[in-house]
Amino acid sequence: MLTAVTLTAAAVLGLYLYLMPQLPAVQALHDFQFEVPLRIYTQDGLLIGEFGDQRREPIAFDQFPPLLIKAVLAAEDDRFFEHPGVDYQGLLRALSRLALTGEKEQGGSTITMQVARNFFLSPEKTYQRKLREIMLAFRIERELSKEEILALYLNKIYLGQRAYGVEAASRVYYGKSVWELSLPEWATLAGLPKAPSRINPIANPTAALTRRDYVLQRMAHLGWITPEQRDAALATPNTASLHNTSLGLNAPYVAEMVRQELHARMGGDIYRSGLTVYTTLDSHLQRAAEHSLRDGLLDYDRRHGYRGPEDQWSVSEGPEALARRLSAVPVVGGMRPAVVLKVEPSAARVQIAGKGEAALAWSNMRWARPWMSDDRQGAYPVRASDVLKAGDVIRVRQVGDQWVLAQVPEVQGAMVSISPRDGRILALVGGFDFVKSPFNRALQARRQPGSSFKPFLYAAAFDNGYTPASIINDAPVEYAQGAKGEVWRPENYTGRFYGPTPLRDGLVHSRNLVSVRLLQEMGVRTGVRYVERFGFPIQHIPADLSLSLGTAELTPLEVARGYAVFSSGGYLVTPYLVAKVEDHAGRLVYARTPEMACDPCDAQPKIGQGRGEKRWLSDYPAVTLGGPDFVPEPSHAAPQVMDPRTAFLMTSLMQEVITRGTGRRAAKVGRPDVAGKTGTTNGLRDAWFAGYTPDLVAVTWVGFDQMRSLGRGESGGVTAAPIWADYMQQALKNVPIHPVDPPPGVTALWVSKVTGLQTTRSDPAGRYEYFLADRLPAEAQTESPEGMLGPEMPTVRQEELRDLF
Repeated sequence: MLTAVTLTAAAVLGLYLYLMPQLPAVQALHDFQFEVPLRIYTQDGLLIGEFGDQRREPIAFDQFPPLLIKAVLAAEDDRFFEHPGVDYQGLLRALSRLALTGEKEQGGSTITMQVARNFFLSPEKTYQRKLREIMLAFRIERELSKEEILALYLNKIYLGQRAYGVEAASRVYYGKSVWELSLPEWATLAGLPKAPSRINPIANPTAALTRRDYVLQRMAHLGWITPEQRDAALATPNTASLHNTSLGLNAPYVAEMVRQELHARMGGDIYRSGLTVYTTLDSHLQRAAEHSLRDGLLDYDRRHGYRGPEDQWSVSEGPEALARRLSAVPVVGGMRPAVVLKVEPSAARVQIAGKGEAALAWSNMRWARPWMSDDRQGAYPVRASDVLKAGDVIRVRQVGDQWVLAQVPEVQGAMVSISPRDGRILALVGGFDFVKSPFNRALQARRQPGSSFKPFLYAAAFDNGYTPASIINDAPVEYAQGAKGEVWRPENYTGRFYGPTPLRDGLVHSRNLVSVRLLQEMGVRTGVRYVERFGFPIQHIPADLSLSLGTAELTPLEVARGYAVFSSGGYLVTPYLVAKVEDHAGRLVYARTPEMACDPCDAQPKIGQGRGEKRWLSDYPAVTLGGPDFVPEPSHAAPQVMDPRTAFLMTSLMQEVITRGTGRRAAKVGRPDVAGKTGTTNGLRDAWFAGYTPDLVAVTWVGFDQMRSLGRGESGGVTAAPIWADYMQQALKNVPIHPVDPPPGVTALWVSKVTGLQTTRSDPAGRYEYFLADRLPAEAQTESPEGMLGPEMPTVRQEELRDLF
């Protein structure tokens, strides 16, 4: 007998000496960093995205409610504060049961042993691993306090539904912090570690209640709650329900942009290192952009008719079966799936996903003319049965307290809005709905901007000797092109010709032939070299006369960057989205240092030094994490790529685009400081509106992903401008009007619209026009010394210029 004991002791000692060098150091637990997901916020602190496999929100020991701790100890290890890491009583009970029955008992593991297993060991169930677990438990107890061990356990333990730690589980099951829970809810959480996937209150409410009641009985037996508290808690029903991450703002395209950018630079660590990213997004502007774009696309879709139901089901299945089927159909763009139950002459009864039965009034479906093609629709319906029949699977959206027949548009769109002062991306929507299509058209869709590109060529003309009064003949032209000598005959959108036209009118009314002849006179090479300074990638700029009609291939974000040059008075800012990054402890580890449009600025880059070879964020300063002493560099000057006087001339022209030109539908913004330009491409495939104030730039694009015509009459002024105007109305609601004053070196003269030369005030074809002071019409250089223009042709004082236009 003695020999057996001696041999056993020797074997245990040998195993101990063998395993001891293999044990990991537990000192790392002092500074252990939990796997915490990447979280992305707006500049005003609203959550827009969370990325990571584990939902975890670590908290300090003193943030755990005392009754929650007692519930966990009652369920898992009631002698935790008494034993040295291994509970000999529990271990002996487990060994006795193993000897008697051959079955392993779960009660042998203390919380400290579970910490050792969860942090350092594999899940294999072997005696050697159990011995390692015991040895590590002793080490952990020597290294850490009981409170530190318990905090590690409560933050690490898996509790089902991707929730790790009790705070994350509290938010998953109850939608609130652990401090806001009740005794029965704490007991429910405390019961989960035994079998988190099998007995959680979502997967198996009955088993979860049984386990909860066991924990409550244990707490009362240990004297940690009164019998009255126990009985009241036992009588409480299960209150758990699944709470997904609650986003403060819907901006999935932006969240995905940030995720991709950080992953490209830092790899998969971003999903578990607890980074918090604050973007430049403004929640008010983002909501306005999403609503404006979505409403505009729905309006377009309704204009072109109803394409019919998405599917046809049998309504005899019954409401419960239909509800299950509807729950599997995703909500798209706020439009819920519904099935038509019954059709009456002037109404319909529908069952709506997640909402039950509702009425669909005739007034909310009478718009549904049959779609025949992008150019043709059938007759308006006269009764509900002309539109719907029982079993139709349709879409509805809520407007006020009523449900309206809708459909998911095939057309797509994008909107982006940036600050012209420093390039902050304030709002960005990459499509109708991210669930339907995650393709980010604001950033990735290269489309021809059409006439919205013309302002860049007009600016080139004004910097190369032309003026807003310069006359270009709007007359037919023909150009032979290609090896076969094919003839190119560009036309105006209206199909008409207007003869000699001042450049101001050519842009205001978007005369294509004026732009073609202007680029021909100026020189294609001159035009191409000039537009590079707006940051456009040169490989997407055609070096031929078609450039005058906007055949470059640009993204909405690139167009917005170009228009920011006009808005800022000539400075090329760099759009950016990541403002700052904080680590898991809230320390600043990265901050963007934007290029600022400012005058004067130290070390200001000169005109022509634009950075056209660079594109969005990925080509600019990297998101590299610094240490806890990271200090961001100060902001610096953006390059000045345009004469501020030229920027003013362009703003003057584009203000008239809105007041009397192709962009008149944008005039509903109701402000004198807005300027912009429409864009429509060949075959009506793309509709654009790009515009700005001194405070804000916004660009809207509408089109089909597979490039087809938008349909007869769907130009930039009809399709895109109303979306832009709706957004700007909301975005500028509380922003003061900032009149755009002429900079020094700009004057106004009375000139003839026919000749572009100075004329008398009695000339009926005359009007005031802006000129650069060093590029006045020829006659102005031959006036008498007493006065440049004399009494019949007065100049205008600087302070009077604003009131003339």
